[in-house]
Amino acid sequence: MRKKSLFSRLALGTAAACILLPVCLLVFWSVTARWSWPSLLPERWSLRTLRELFFGSQNLWQLLGSSVALGGAAAAVSTAIGLFAARAVALYDFPGKSLVRFAWLLPLLVPGPVFAVGIHLTLLRIGLADTISGVLLVHVTASLPYSAAILTDVTAALGGGLEEQAALLGANPVQAFFAGSLPGLMPGILSSLSMSFILSYSQYFTTLIVGGGRVKTLALTLVPYIQGGDRSLASSYALAFTGSALLVFVVFEAFIHRGRKGDGGI
Repeated sequence: MRKKSLFSRLALGTAAACILLPVCLLVFWSVTARWSWPSLLPERWSLRTLRELFFGSQNLWQLLGSSVALGGAAAAVSTAIGLFAARAVALYDFPGKSLVRFAWLLPLLVPGPVFAVGIHLTLLRIGLADTISGVLLVHVTASLPYSAAILTDVTAALGGGLEEQAALLGANPVQAFFAGSLPGLMPGILSSLSMSFILSYSQYFTTLIVGGGRVKTLALTLVPYIQGGDRSLASSYALAFTGSALLVFVVFEAFIHRGRKGDGGI
């Protein structure tokens, strides 16, 4: 038991170091004016990048708001569609069932650039190119395979027995779902929301192609700074990107915990 505990602590410490060390490096780079090899620490410090981040030409708060709103909408729509698809596949038999399961995996089988260019041509024909609606549709399409896969496994494991018992007690289908299946599906729904949000939040190439540069997100602003070689400014935006994503998860988890606590008190 002692060896197992020591191994668990070592694994946890290694995982924490792999996460915290890169973050610390980003913090150093964000306030660095000069850091040449082989110096262990920066030679000059500067707040230039922080001023540019908060008060520069890019409106950080607007970027954060649009990115979180777009990611949240994509996560909600993807999870809702994935839940309906998962229930259909896991609980019912119908012709073409295998074809449906294969169809929602297609976005994973098509290379990203091919997918982006192809769907952009389609959106141009229907008038959704260079719009938020078009970008949202692409983000939902990209995250749907993950949502459907997660929710299918959870739905299949839970089954439909609870809803059948609720129906026998007089509940209608909607009441049976919310009272019987929804509590058991919540872990899968939360996993789907988290996965879909981070996929949408980090989309760059498809947002650039489909949005035509008109739909601004934090990822769309971050990548050019990385490619341009300005490590200090890129690090500042990377910290803003990572911190905002973590903050959304913390708020979301707090909301869910509060909801569970409220349910327990009833």
